[in-house]
Amino acid sequence: MRAEVAVHTPASLGEGPTWDPVTGRLIWVDILGSRVHTYEPATGRRTVMATEQHVGAAKPRAAGGLVVNLRDGIGRYDADGAYSWLLRDPVPGRRGNDAAVAPDGSLWAGTMRYDEAAGGGALTRVTPDGTAQTIFPSVAVSNGIGWSPDGTLAYYIDSPTRRIDVCRMEGQLPVDRRPLAIIEPGAGFPDGLTVDADGCVWVALWDGGRLRRYTPRGALDRTLPLPVSRPTACCFGGPGLRDLYVTTARTGLSRPHPLAGSVLVVPDAGQGLPGVAFAG
Repeated sequence: MRAEVAVHTPASLGEGPTWDPVTGRLIWVDILGSRVHTYEPATGRRTVMATEQHVGAAKPRAAGGLVVNLRDGIGRYDADGAYSWLLRDPVPGRRGNDAAVAPDGSLWAGTMRYDEAAGGGALTRVTPDGTAQTIFPSVAVSNGIGWSPDGTLAYYIDSPTRRIDVCRMEGQLPVDRRPLAIIEPGAGFPDGLTVDADGCVWVALWDGGRLRRYTPRGALDRTLPLPVSRPTACCFGGPGLRDLYVTTARTGLSRPHPLAGSVLVVPDAGQGLPGVAFAG
């Protein structure tokens, strides 16, 4: 397998790739650029939408439009572009980061402090009516979130811990959190993740320049080197959910690779899982 360039662009902090099967397009964000991007592989068409705040994630809504994890809370864009707050919760020095839609249609949204201070962020479950429930308090850099194919397990990353954690789902909430795998020093920090149809977890290694795939038992069974040092997240998309898309970053690099910030793609990398749209 070899990574190719899907979208050549100098995003500062590209993140959160999500495949929208309804529109046949990839959605991702440039967090520090306050932009939501889309890309249609079938046509090459791209769009860019500016947001009023730093945007950690953007996910499709069942009603059309997008739900976004912003600096000051959770917002909604309707299909016609109209904006409204779903949950406004501003905290000085804090912003939204990675997010994911759970099998039940709720949004699990992470936060972090700009200075990445320990305990400054959290992972929160937000329902379509805007009700918020803290899942994990006191995290540093809330990142990758995903579920097993049958929905019985949840995966989560707080990047500075170097762990990919796994939890058992009890109803709509995770319990019994424990490490599935630990990234060794010098290999980078775990960032965004996706789960494939085999139940394996793909994780992007920030400052590690590669993707790794771990089995449901936590064994490393595949490594994919990349041309950039800061991959941030990945997801399956394209025809049959066979292509693996990877967002990347150039922020903080004195001499970034020419492809840093671009979206990469690994054709026919495996078999992805169908996504769920936010129910609100």
